[in-house]
Amino acid sequence: MASDLAIDVRGLTKHFGKKVAVDHVDIAVPQGEVWGFLGPNGSGKTTTIRMLCGLLHPDDGRGTCLGLDVITQSEQIKREVGYMTQKFSFWEDLSIRENLEFVARLYGLPDREAKVDHTLQRLGLVKRQKQLAGELSGGWKQRMALAACMLHEPKLLLLDEPTAGVDPKARRDFWEEIHALSEEGLTVLVSTHYMDEAERCDRIVYILNGKLIAKGTVNEVIAQSGLTTFVLEGEHVRRFLQKIQGQPGVDYAGFFGAALRVSGRDRIALEKTIAPYKNEAGVTVSETKPNLEDVFIHLQEDAK
Repeated sequence: MASDLAIDVRGLTKHFGKKVAVDHVDIAVPQGEVWGFLGPNGSGKTTTIRMLCGLLHPDDGRGTCLGLDVITQSEQIKREVGYMTQKFSFWEDLSIRENLEFVARLYGLPDREAKVDHTLQRLGLVKRQKQLAGELSGGWKQRMALAACMLHEPKLLLLDEPTAGVDPKARRDFWEEIHALSEEGLTVLVSTHYMDEAERCDRIVYILNGKLIAKGTVNEVIAQSGLTTFVLEGEHVRRFLQKIQGQPGVDYAGFFGAALRVSGRDRIALEKTIAPYKNEAGVTVSETKPNLEDVFIHLQEDAK
């Protein structure tokens, strides 16, 4: 396995009974990059993350995480990785500082007080360190959880939908912190449902029904989709939705704000379907670059 890869796994597979949760997934993440891990609920993202950090044993596949074998060295991997779970998993009747001190003891860290002090300062938690975790807003809980992940100075962060349920400013602040950590050499794999967050990543990976179906930069994933997208705007474009759905060349039609977006892979057929609407009074039809949401809706519809 290449030494410049923080994650390098091939054929990663996990079954739960007869269900294949993760189906021969390949991921290769260079050190120091921020990768987005996308997919709908139940697609296999969390299961994959748990196999990478040593919490689940793969049924098939091989590879390394931080140069450690994901099959035989899972215990060592746990000590080198920071894993932030989807659900807040700390003690709500303890203060921020007490939570961090407890986590430091679990890791058996030397100079625990100094490490907790440094982490509180690093994550902007000094003024709130005596506040009970249960009294924190979603954004501050998220920040405390990230602090707990950073205490043992991991080389890789695995973040499972860390910004779900937090306000836009907290999400923005979180991503600024993630990129600051990446600049210091930390590698990050973060699962998210937010398209604007995916666009902040160096590369993205999209998983559906346990299978990896798209990966690359945002522009590469959009280009690989082969989609053409048109936008219909005007006061009464909503009345066109049912007429357009299911027509030749239309893979998906739906509203984004007041505009009707229509996408498909067969450009010629799509143009013929859209052409009559260019003559509608008060309606503007324009071609636009497909966005990630167009692509992922298309991928989900295509998999049905």
